[in-house]
Amino acid sequence: MTFKRKRFGREGEEAAAAFLRKQGYRILEQNFRTALGEVDLIAEHAGAVVFIEVKSRSGEAFGQPVDALTPFKQNKIHQVARVFLARHAIQNREVRFDVVSVAGEPGRPEGWRVEVLKNAFQL
Repeated sequence: MTFKRKRFGREGEEAAAAFLRKQGYRILEQNFRTALGEVDLIAEHAGAVVFIEVKSRSGEAFGQPVDALTPFKQNKIHQVARVFLARHAIQNREVRFDVVSVAGEPGRPEGWRVEVLKNAFQL
């Protein structure tokens, strides 16, 4: 991955976190990593623990961001979610998996479009 793409991804995650905070999400963790994989953001929203995958795109040549969430990637996110829930002894709570799309020109965040797809997939 090129430096420019990596930077755009990081900036997209920051934009997504700021957008989600404005929507009432409380960010618990960013870039939660385990040996099994990583989840970009973990938050609480409307009583649910929400695991959030952020997809930054500069165009639609590669399809919609949710299209990048293959069954394999969804399974990895599920596994990481289980680790997070176990480590924090979280039980009997609604769990949700959202996808945040950040679209626009890298380096020009003022023109970015941020959208949330709630319940993008199930555990």
